[in-house]
Amino acid sequence: MTTATTNVSVGLEPRLLGQTVVVIGGSAGIGLETGRLARSEGAEVVLTGRNPERLEQAARELSARSSAAFDADDAAGVKRFFDELPAPIDHVLIAAYTRRSYGPMLQRLPAEVGQGIGRRVTQVLEIARNAAPKMRPGGTLLLTGGSERKLSREAGITPAAFAVLPPFTAALALELAPVRVNLIQAGFVDTALATSYFADAEAVEARREELRATLPIGRVVGPADVAALAVHLMINTAVTGATYDIDGGQRLIA
Repeated sequence: MTTATTNVSVGLEPRLLGQTVVVIGGSAGIGLETGRLARSEGAEVVLTGRNPERLEQAARELSARSSAAFDADDAAGVKRFFDELPAPIDHVLIAAYTRRSYGPMLQRLPAEVGQGIGRRVTQVLEIARNAAPKMRPGGTLLLTGGSERKLSREAGITPAAFAVLPPFTAALALELAPVRVNLIQAGFVDTALATSYFADAEAVEARREELRATLPIGRVVGPADVAALAVHLMINTAVTGATYDIDGGQRLIA
């Protein structure tokens, strides 16, 4: 007697089906990759960005539900965007670039140093206070920051600005509950923004080669790596107030 076996392919339902993901800073880099992955998981995506032309192209590429061009540091623009955005929404990723102040602190005015440390916090607070009333319980506000910990004269207040974010994230998670709040702190991620800090293409490639040779993972972190973590944090409803480093192990060898 023989028994025939049949292979049955079971398709998994997209994990963000029926949900709405808003990406602040979604026209390029980490934001665009997260929007792309969220779409592949069934989400409707709303993109924002500073550059209208680049944003329009990204919105077409992802078949976004809608898009809006404004500066995420403009409180009035943030309020107007969320006022006009239909509810409900499920997840908000803040991937917008925040201008940083480099250089020795004593060469800057006290007000400039204060703004450099607090700019990301004030940006997030404006987004949070306007987004939260439209968010579903269990949704998540996802922050992004850098993982720079090395102190140097050239870095100035940058490490301090990043160090503020984990306790700020935890405190905001308590205030916004049951909306969840989490932080992704990335090292060097191979995006156009990251490479723009280097003097030329040779300097960029030298940095890539250095990372390939020294990082425990043996390669450079890309925007798709960060997007995968962002979507996981949207899906896993048990995580809030947490900080995740994604740097290929750079913090272990610094």
